[in-house]
Amino acid sequence: MKTIRLHDKNFRLAIPNGRICDAIGRVADRINKDYAGRETPLFVGVLNGSFMFMAELMQRITLDCEASFVKIASYSGTASTGKVHELIGLSTDIRGRHVVIVEDIVDTGASIEHTVNLLKAKAPASIAVATLLFKPEVYRKEIGIDYCALKVSNRFLVGFGLDYDQLGRNLKDIYEATDE
Repeated sequence: MKTIRLHDKNFRLAIPNGRICDAIGRVADRINKDYAGRETPLFVGVLNGSFMFMAELMQRITLDCEASFVKIASYSGTASTGKVHELIGLSTDIRGRHVVIVEDIVDTGASIEHTVNLLKAKAPASIAVATLLFKPEVYRKEIGIDYCALKVSNRFLVGFGLDYDQLGRNLKDIYEATDE
């Protein structure tokens, strides 16, 4: 099995790129169907982790749409801090717009709750959540996850946008820590 080392941790292949791309294709198909006939939806990627998911997803969206980004932080090393900090806010007017938040991973839900509340204050027509990875066993919030590409267990993951202290985002596959 393919393994890598980042900083002081070892990781083994968990989800190969082909499986990731197939799952993103299924999410895009659902979004294309659900938003057909609506005014131009705005996809809001949550940086830094969502950039690869967002890019792959956007290539598969066949309707007119726009893209923007926000940047928040809630992790330190391999653990969630439980506190969410907004680093870069949304500059696009979303009043009356259909918004799809694009996340790399939803675990406890603190980041997604923060982002949804931030956007709700700007009076969009609707807000949906799309995530590449979802950890249902640790999710603690009430906000629904509308589009989930893959459900995963509560392991620390890197690759395809996810990082370990800024390393590993560029990996085309997703790896799980073997020495947590």
